[in-house]
Amino acid sequence: MTLAATRYVASVLPVAVFLVALVLLDSFKLVRFRSVAAAVAVGFAAAIASFFIVSALPDSWDLSIDFRPRYIAPPIEELLKIAYLGWLIRTKRVGFMVDAAIYGFALGAGFAILENVYFLHTLSSANALLWIIRGFGTAVMHGGTTALAGIIAVSLIERNAARGIAALLPGFILATLIHSAYNHFFLSPVLSALAIVVALPACMTAVFRRSEHGLRSWLGIGFDSDQQLLEMITTGTISETRLGHYLLSLKTRFPGEAVADMLCIVRLHVELALKAKGVLLMRQAGFEAKPDPAVRETFEELRYLEKSIGKTGLLALEPILHWSTRDLWQLYMLGKK
Repeated sequence: MTLAATRYVASVLPVAVFLVALVLLDSFKLVRFRSVAAAVAVGFAAAIASFFIVSALPDSWDLSIDFRPRYIAPPIEELLKIAYLGWLIRTKRVGFMVDAAIYGFALGAGFAILENVYFLHTLSSANALLWIIRGFGTAVMHGGTTALAGIIAVSLIERNAARGIAALLPGFILATLIHSAYNHFFLSPVLSALAIVVALPACMTAVFRRSEHGLRSWLGIGFDSDQQLLEMITTGTISETRLGHYLLSLKTRFPGEAVADMLCIVRLHVELALKAKGVLLMRQAGFEAKPDPAVRETFEELRYLEKSIGKTGLLALEPILHWSTRDLWQLYMLGKK
């Protein structure tokens, strides 16, 4: 292997292997390969944008050579990476800590790969240790900080402790601090890289175990409750329940046909939720669920009914459907089948 090839392998391969390992560890296959590839591509774009932003800083500021990588670059780079992760969470494409970790690491991996490729072409150093440190330390650090920010955001949302930008802010601050501390090299570069390589896998393993345990619990409880609700709707016994009483009370505020549409929305929502959970259970068992052509028609009917009852009607349904992040995520996942 030539020296140039060795440099490429040392600086790019570790973070790529770690990303593949994370995807393989996901037994429920929550994140598709094309979604991971898209996140890596966004990471490329974030690296390019950060380069131009940092390079555009006025020379008149007379900053020291260490000031930019320690205090300017970390918040800019972390913000650019986390922005896409925030969009994924906002649009309900992320429902669990596992997929937040995978998306976050993919973003950081894309950023790090392009950054390392750039330095390979601009730095002439033949020191193999430099590229090993960049591959195992700096690159993995970029993926780890963004993954950590996503994990924290989803954890806050799950506990209803924060929403929107407020859920992303703690992770962004922590990611920036870790990034800045790494660039300070309080430890030697070798020890810093070693600390990242040891700490990150341990952290990710703990997150995957906790998240998958929560997912299994949610699947079991959610599957049973959805089945019971669907049975009550189809047998007509729902009118005898608190849910039925609530729907009947809506007749005082909405026309009868609107209330009927609301009941249809509840039924379709539950049917889709059951199908989505079934897909996840099949994936866990190692089977690939084939796309159901009826799902698209169901979503079209659901969108039509939601438009029919309007925003006020949807707000009235919130106490029934409990539009949690996970509920909306499972519907999005099924819609992508």
